[in-house]
Amino acid sequence: MSESESLVFMMGQFPARIPADRRYSSSHLWLQPVGDVWRVGFTAYSVRLLQDVYFLNWNVDPETVVRAKQEIGEIESSKAVSSLYAPCEGRLVRFNEKVASDPTAINTDNYETGWLYELETQAPLLDAREYLAVLEAGWEQTQRMIKGQMNE
Repeated sequence: MSESESLVFMMGQFPARIPADRRYSSSHLWLQPVGDVWRVGFTAYSVRLLQDVYFLNWNVDPETVVRAKQEIGEIESSKAVSSLYAPCEGRLVRFNEKVASDPTAINTDNYETGWLYELETQAPLLDAREYLAVLEAGWEQTQRMIKGQMNE
């Protein structure tokens, strides 16, 4: 598979694109190398589950050293308010200020202008095929969660 290709995970009738030109975390974030850092954003899978994102707040500052799964902020969408966690250990270099002031790009262009922050890390990351396997393994449980929310 070349870096210009994408895999697709079907979320029922909705396709979730998984570009091969980046790496992934099992927490549904993509990481793309940009110079010496990794640009981080939400995968199509996570955007589909969140639905319309309209508020983003960070509770750490740029240049903060973070642990894997450390809470670093929160996001509010039409579905819920959710905590945001670091995908791996590293140093959070800078935030995407455009998305911080107007997060609509997360909904409309999550793999390009809708990136969240840049991170320096040496942590092992998943490739597109490994991330697809994570989605496939967890899809049944995700569907039960979605159906449970719809019945509330």
